[in-house]
Amino acid sequence: MRFRRGRIGNALALLAGARPDVLAAAPGARAKFVALGGVLLSTGGLALVSMAFAVHMALGVWWPVALLAGLGWGLVVVNLDRMLMVGMTHDSSVRRNLVLAVPRIGLALVLGVVIATPLTLQIFAKEIDTEIVTMQAEAADAYQASLTADSRFAGLPELEERIATEEAIVASGGVADAGLAVVRGGVTAGQDALDSALAVSRELEAKAQCELDGSCGTGDAGTGQAYLEARAAADAQQAVVLAARAELDGAVDAASSAESRSASMAAASLETDRAELARLTAEQERLQAAFDGENEDAGGLLMRLAALDRLGDRNGTLAAAQFMLSLLFMSVEILPVLMKLLLNFSPPTAYDRLAALRDSGDVDIEEMAQESRKSVALAKEELLVMAEKERVDRQKEAILTRRRAALAEVAARREQPAAPAPEPAEPSRPMWDTGPIRELARTAATRTVRTVLRRPEDRVPTPV
Repeated sequence: MRFRRGRIGNALALLAGARPDVLAAAPGARAKFVALGGVLLSTGGLALVSMAFAVHMALGVWWPVALLAGLGWGLVVVNLDRMLMVGMTHDSSVRRNLVLAVPRIGLALVLGVVIATPLTLQIFAKEIDTEIVTMQAEAADAYQASLTADSRFAGLPELEERIATEEAIVASGGVADAGLAVVRGGVTAGQDALDSALAVSRELEAKAQCELDGSCGTGDAGTGQAYLEARAAADAQQAVVLAARAELDGAVDAASSAESRSASMAAASLETDRAELARLTAEQERLQAAFDGENEDAGGLLMRLAALDRLGDRNGTLAAAQFMLSLLFMSVEILPVLMKLLLNFSPPTAYDRLAALRDSGDVDIEEMAQESRKSVALAKEELLVMAEKERVDRQKEAILTRRRAALAEVAARREQPAAPAPEPAEPSRPMWDTGPIRELARTAATRTVRTVLRRPEDRVPTPV
């Protein structure tokens, strides 16, 4: 168990940037590096969980896949934090430490914000879900209002009213058509005229009857002059009644024809208007359904961030809790760099001094090795030059030796007298004998060699 703890501690120390050779010589610094390694692991763990939540919320992927993505992001964050820490070596200069620390702390803050946001969203998940439902309902109402105001569907209310009117006209056989008011006015006027003529006719009939009975008028019963006059007036009024009735019948017939035509036209227009209303209504419903589908699925990361902002604007307590949580996660993220910066301001420890000594010793050893390699290379080059010179000298000596031998041979040939050769008898030779020709070629070659040997001053001298 102790061995396993030792291995874990060594791994954490290496993660924090400790050098095993220096740590073995200064074991007192091991606890510090183990603690720094633990802080790095904690930031990596927070990054893993944060990325898993973010991927699941934004993409809706399966949790194991989200955890794999979070693991990759956690490794990236640990590597970045380790790079920020390892790059800050111990230095007593406050200015240099601040120059090195400011960009690193800025990067750590950015990472902290990125890591803290998904975790904060997950903590307030219930409140955010409720707010998202409200936001989706508001978005649906706004989209519906925009569809109503859309120029494509602006004529829908008028079309619906026209269809209702046409249905009423068709159902009433044209009676409900308000455009036939003039025709109906003629019927009404004819009816009024007929009623007035009938009233006058009844009065005249009553007066004639009264004159006939003697109950009124002159008081003389019988068919006297008064009765005849009253009878003539009543008969004349009957002609007026007949004319008024005929005029009323004509007006009624005209109104009936107009109503029939109106009903037919309304029936024809009703089919077209119904088809147009069905098309526009279907298009409007399609657009609304498409928006509703997108609106219901619009629960991603951006929507949740907007919901959290709305909640924070309305609820001060939630805004304060959100700020504190974000600050906590950001503090955890910048903690490794901040601890390294604080340690740099402290006096150098035994580990720091040993690390500096090892580094300077490595530099000195490397410089000595470099000088040794240069010396060896120069010595090898000198040996190669000497060997090449010896080879050239041997070649020159061999050439001179051959030249002396050639000159001695020429001198010896000059000192020997030329002996006359006896002339042998010419035997008979066959036609194919080429002996004389070979002899002439040999003699010419000998003369050429002698000419060359006799004039050594014309030859190019060999450099000694």
